Amino acid sequence: MAGATINFPRMQNETRTTPRDSNLTLQSAEGMPKSRRPQLMRQYELIERVRQYNPATNEDLLNRAYVYAMRAHGEQKRDSGDPYFSHPLQVAAILTDLKLDDATIAAALLHDTIEDTDATRAEIDRLFGHDIGVLVEGLTKLKKLDLVSKEAKQAENLRKLLLAIAADVRVLLIKLADRLHNMRTLSHRPPDARRQTAAETLDIYAPLAGRMGMQEMREELEDLSFRELNPEAYRVVTERLEALAVRSSGSITEIERQLTKKLADSGIVAEVSGRRKRAYSIWRKMERKEVGFEQLSDIFGFRVVVGSVSECYRALGIAHTTWPVVPGRFKDYISTPKQNDYRSLHSTVIGPGKQRVELQIRTHGMHQIAEHGIAAHALYKDGHGSPTEMLSRESNAYAWLRRTIELLAEGSNPEEFLEHTKLELFHDQVFCFTPKGKLIALPRGATPIDFAYAVHTDVGNMAIGAKVNGKIAPLISTLQNGDEVQVLSSKAQTAPPAAWESIVVTGKARAAIRRATRAAVRTQYSGLGRRIVERLCQRAKIAYSDEQLQGALPRLARASIEDVMAAVGRGEMKAADVARAMYPDYKDERVTAAPPKAESGWFGFKRTKAVKFRLPEAAGNGAAIPIRGINTDLPVRFSPNGGAVPGDRIVGIMTPGEGITIYPIHSPELQQFEDEPERWLDLRWDVDEKTPQRFPARLTVQSVNEPGSLAQIAQVIAEHDGNIDNIRMARQAPDFTEITIDLEVYNLKHLTSIISQLRAKKVVANAGRVSG
Repeated sequence: MAGATINFPRMQNETRTTPRDSNLTLQSAEGMPKSRRPQLMRQYELIERVRQYNPATNEDLLNRAYVYAMRAHGEQKRDSGDPYFSHPLQVAAILTDLKLDDATIAAALLHDTIEDTDATRAEIDRLFGHDIGVLVEGLTKLKKLDLVSKEAKQAENLRKLLLAIAADVRVLLIKLADRLHNMRTLSHRPPDARRQTAAETLDIYAPLAGRMGMQEMREELEDLSFRELNPEAYRVVTERLEALAVRSSGSITEIERQLTKKLADSGIVAEVSGRRKRAYSIWRKMERKEVGFEQLSDIFGFRVVVGSVSECYRALGIAHTTWPVVPGRFKDYISTPKQNDYRSLHSTVIGPGKQRVELQIRTHGMHQIAEHGIAAHALYKDGHGSPTEMLSRESNAYAWLRRTIELLAEGSNPEEFLEHTKLELFHDQVFCFTPKGKLIALPRGATPIDFAYAVHTDVGNMAIGAKVNGKIAPLISTLQNGDEVQVLSSKAQTAPPAAWESIVVTGKARAAIRRATRAAVRTQYSGLGRRIVERLCQRAKIAYSDEQLQGALPRLARASIEDVMAAVGRGEMKAADVARAMYPDYKDERVTAAPPKAESGWFGFKRTKAVKFRLPEAAGNGAAIPIRGINTDLPVRFSPNGGAVPGDRIVGIMTPGEGITIYPIHSPELQQFEDEPERWLDLRWDVDEKTPQRFPARLTVQSVNEPGSLAQIAQVIAEHDGNIDNIRMARQAPDFTEITIDLEVYNLKHLTSIISQLRAKKVVANAGRVSG
């Protein structure tokens, strides 16, 4: 690289001066006093680097960007004391190695001006054009974020960056070059900052480079991060690799010679080169396979670069007929490319000296894409169409990235966005097929649920089962390379189980499940809120209509009727406030009237609650909210200390953000809510006898302490179609044990029958229901 190499990263809080003139004129570093003159790459040196691959380069644009950035950064210094301008200059130099267009090189020179100097987006647009202004803005971190955690700030900056990348891929290329130079010059940062930057690089930027097919950059970013985060392991692995390279130099040369000669004898001109794997790659394989360095057999690989696809397969045949093949080590990424556009044939043979030799066979074009990924796609450099339009048509990797960003950007909080992005970036892949032969690439460890969401979000939401290779398989099973997956779905399932979120491994599936779960919960709260409001209006003898409420929305500070109903259902808004917004003259008697003093009986509040809340006397009471069970369209749960079953008279207690808790009217737990009348709801059972459901109840059984007593108790419950959910035992006396049984029954009659049968057993001294 021309010019001096600057070895230190940028500071976060640097003193800066930014002398600029709106009438920009060319000025080189020669015009600066000798005491301030940095050893930087000169303008002509940078332009010469670009001209080597682009003879028609716009020298005027690059000159102006060079001078503007140098003057804007002015006296800013890096942690090392070197001029800050050395950083954007080295970023631009890295991008010339990727042979990028003039606008990208100019934007690299300018990429920190808006963030770290007094430069503005408007001025960048005016001096360099809208295209470059968009690139520089996309690389500018968010400022003045009022966020609680560093993770949230990191996530919001990542979200902004990824959205900018979706608009123009060159933002990604500049950002990766920026991160690469900062990692190369990490040594002068404070220790905590170094580790934070290295961890972020290993978590996000190295996998992102890999996903974009930029393998060479990914490996360097990983090694630099590894050296900072685990210096001892880095040192040990590097020393062993260097020692092995010295010992194996002769055999590597011999393998290259023999392979080249074998191919030449068959008329194939090939470039064969040995390549040692990097320290981080070796370390990760040792950890993943739980093996020592000496047990690794594929530390060295050989690349065979030929002229055409047909020669790739011919070269593979020559290698396989010359040396024994290691079973299970062949992969054809030419017929089935990786999602990052990587194409190559992989095989391992037992070569000269009985050594395992890993071969990668590819064409020159494939080799360029394997090393430089999306930067190797040259279509956008011919001036026809925008970079993003051209790349979207040519690159599967970039198309994947844009789809992923669009999905991840929908409705997640910052921490979730960061989590999902890491999930999407990290995993190696397996390739599965739909019954029609469509290829679906998934991370390793993916399940049929991940497959379903990869096909379409609606398919995932409605999935109820799967067939893998024609056989019924659990939705939680792990997919393998080449599996054919058929997703079984049902329109009756409108939302996936929330538990799926902990099963899936793709960010897309996890984000979709969270969105569907939230939507289902919101629908539940909205439905509950509507029933509460309609019930209040019915009791108050006032008319309710959506049209009436629509006109009252401004008074409730809500955007929609559904927002209002969900707020009522969550307990964030009182139904009386909704009624008052529709009818200003409405008076809530339950709030204004003082609660009468409770009489004895029913734990001290029988008359108060029966009169005040009109507890339902019959199932036909229209003012009460109907309850079918837990798996309904209402956010309900039952009393944790005893439950409730059909046949019990019940009331509900509203808990903000949690929904309704159902209690039998005789429950002593209701005493704690006596002074909160606004939380009480009238409920009634609405059980469909054709589709019976089970409901929770709790029993206490005093049992004789003798062998087989618990078995007899369990047998009674089983014979009478009860379902035991939990059992707890406590020794009350030498001869007796108290057993608490949580079980599920159909109704009060069913529960009473089980209690009667238990009392009839000789091993049972007493049995009764716990009133929760």
